[in-house]
Amino acid sequence: MSALADRPTVHTIGSPWPAYALEARYEFLRVLRTPAFAVPTLLFPPMFYLLFGLLLNRGSTDAARYLFATYSVFGVMAPGLFGFGVGVAIERERGWLALKRVAPMPPGAYLLSKMVMAMLFAAIIYLVLAAMAFGLAGIRLGPSQWLELGLVAVLGVTPFCALGLLIGSRVNASAAPAIVNFIYLPMAFLSGLWMPLSMLPAFISQIAPVWPAYHLAQLALGVIGSASTGTVAGHVAAVVGFTAICFAVARRWLARVV
Repeated sequence: MSALADRPTVHTIGSPWPAYALEARYEFLRVLRTPAFAVPTLLFPPMFYLLFGLLLNRGSTDAARYLFATYSVFGVMAPGLFGFGVGVAIERERGWLALKRVAPMPPGAYLLSKMVMAMLFAAIIYLVLAAMAFGLAGIRLGPSQWLELGLVAVLGVTPFCALGLLIGSRVNASAAPAIVNFIYLPMAFLSGLWMPLSMLPAFISQIAPVWPAYHLAQLALGVIGSASTGTVAGHVAAVVGFTAICFAVARRWLARVV
């Protein structure tokens, strides 16, 4: 009887969602207060759209419309690639992932918080681009089109989070930024985000479906009524498949090193 009395009291754990929300909030605030990440991530897409979509297109509404859709995809690439690719590499190398694993927090809260952070940044970028497209370029879309394009942008961050996680789980902290940049800008160009693929050599159009950015761009163009190729189901399947493969491989690698 005394042995039972000496056992520690077991407290029932409540809902894990407050812990998830708290972790996501702190991750967003941490990244927002990191100028090296927040400033270029939030400013570069609107600056590029202002320059190439509004000032250098000679007043073409079609060009502004096309680039609004594709730059909405381009803008959400950075939060996922850099937030995961560079962030995970640094935190893994410093032992932060090992500490998170033994901390009393729900499983998956670490990755989910980074995902929420990337989606929040993607939403901010899309809203800024939408305001510029509406106010400066005179682009008019139906309410459902604005909403659908926003969903493509916000949910479209997931394949880049998965790819960033794959990079961050394998490379060291010093090499991660270079590798992410090596993938980030070429993928945007080869996916037709900066100009239509019809204006590029034919072989680029043939390899474009390899990239998740291409499929998201086609979904975005389809939402606004611009010419797009393929089917919605095909593009969604390609994005989901790419995300699942990258996440599965990254999870396997992280299990070995953490």
